[in-house]
Amino acid sequence: MLRKIRLTIAMICFTLITLLFLDFTGTLHGWFGWLAKIQFLPAVLALNIGVVLLLVILTLVCGRIYCSVICPLGVFQDIIAWFGRRPKKRRKLPYSYSPALSWLRYGALGIFIITLVAGVGSLAVLLAPYSSYGRIANNLFQPLWQWGNNLLAYFAERADSYAFYSVDVWIKSMPTFIVAIVTLIILIVLAGRNGRTYCNTICPVGTVLGFLSRFSLFRITINTEKCNNCSLCSRNCKAACINSKEHQIDYSRCVACMNCIDKCKHGAISYQFHPINKASKTTPSVDTIKDTASVAAPEQASETRRSFLSAITLVAATSVLKAQEKKVDGGLATIEDKKIPERSTPITPPGSLSARNMANHCTACQLCVSACPNQVLRPSTDFKKLMQPEVSYERGYCRPECTKCSDICPTGAIHPITKADKSSTQIGHAVWIKKNCIPLTDGVECGNCGRHCPVGAIQMVPGVPASKDSPKVPVVNTERCIGCGACENLCPARPFSAIYVEGHERHRIV
Repeated sequence: MLRKIRLTIAMICFTLITLLFLDFTGTLHGWFGWLAKIQFLPAVLALNIGVVLLLVILTLVCGRIYCSVICPLGVFQDIIAWFGRRPKKRRKLPYSYSPALSWLRYGALGIFIITLVAGVGSLAVLLAPYSSYGRIANNLFQPLWQWGNNLLAYFAERADSYAFYSVDVWIKSMPTFIVAIVTLIILIVLAGRNGRTYCNTICPVGTVLGFLSRFSLFRITINTEKCNNCSLCSRNCKAACINSKEHQIDYSRCVACMNCIDKCKHGAISYQFHPINKASKTTPSVDTIKDTASVAAPEQASETRRSFLSAITLVAATSVLKAQEKKVDGGLATIEDKKIPERSTPITPPGSLSARNMANHCTACQLCVSACPNQVLRPSTDFKKLMQPEVSYERGYCRPECTKCSDICPTGAIHPITKADKSSTQIGHAVWIKKNCIPLTDGVECGNCGRHCPVGAIQMVPGVPASKDSPKVPVVNTERCIGCGACENLCPARPFSAIYVEGHERHRIV
């Protein structure tokens, strides 16, 4: 039953974590947002000592259960491996034991730690397992989910039902989209052919937990008296850690998936208590081994077949972008899309405290990007903070009553804030661009920025003080402005707004 229990819990955790990245309504985050906060690296960066200790104790007691049950990337690799090992020419391609590449494992861990400490988060997050899966889910799975929702909304509207509503499907950052595709391809190649190669050679979390699992109290053990050297265990071990000829198991790579127990037909392998004073690769004495009945249960197919449709996603997403290029005003004139202004200081979300805090704690998992209902968060294209969220106002503005990004961030990069706190947090200030302002370029009244400013930081005054009849232009009170971007987003000037928000390195309280 151990394998069935593991599979059931793993699929529940994997499905719920995936839905956190797909759910654009934010409904699930209140119920299952804690699943993101119990991931190893986010808990470390958030200094969540309780979660870190819990995961360490879990590993010291049960082995690398985290990698096979809680980590979404680990479960995703198992799903890919299941598809990659489906029967071909009447038999499955076997795995085989291979010695550990310790130099590669600890080398990748060293690079990860050095880049993290040096502040080059863009390199460190490429190796983080939870973040890697988050980017895949947000950039590749979410468009499929949204297109399915839009299809339901289309049919529901024609049935006079508004149970669903259409959402925009767009690529938030091309570099992040490409990184997600490359990561998926690497996982498909490695997991489809060799199972847990990524976990045991590249993943820094797997290396750390692998070191701890050498001393775990419960481990997979081999009864040498019952073993007939059929090698079924090693041929079905995705971690390639069972040396059936020597009756040895590399516990630093074993993820306790229980596949070997299920495949052994002689009950020679069991999961049981192992004395601490035993060596990490040595099996216990025969006297301490109890027979364990093997349970045969085929792995169930997962809904994540859509991972293999990533190539189709790229083509379809591109077509959606092309379709969105042609927007018209009442069917009469084409509306030109806004362009992103060149900000000397990028804007970080409310609650992030400062650009430095964001850079030091963010793992670029894209959870906040996927949950933002106003479409103002998108991954950065700056190399030093590549894929970390930045605020931009081409599609919406940061509404003062919305705190979703701060509610769901698992790493402490965005601290939880209340609506009152957000309304008094200055993440930037508005800057007026005279040459783009419609009252001066077209000679007509506008005042859109002043009307929609939620904090009253913009006043409309005559462009020529001596003439009361001159077109009114905006004057920004930078001490009152909170940088929400309502003025920039709702400014009718195209392609660049006549008013835009300049970010602050450190947020201020107004």
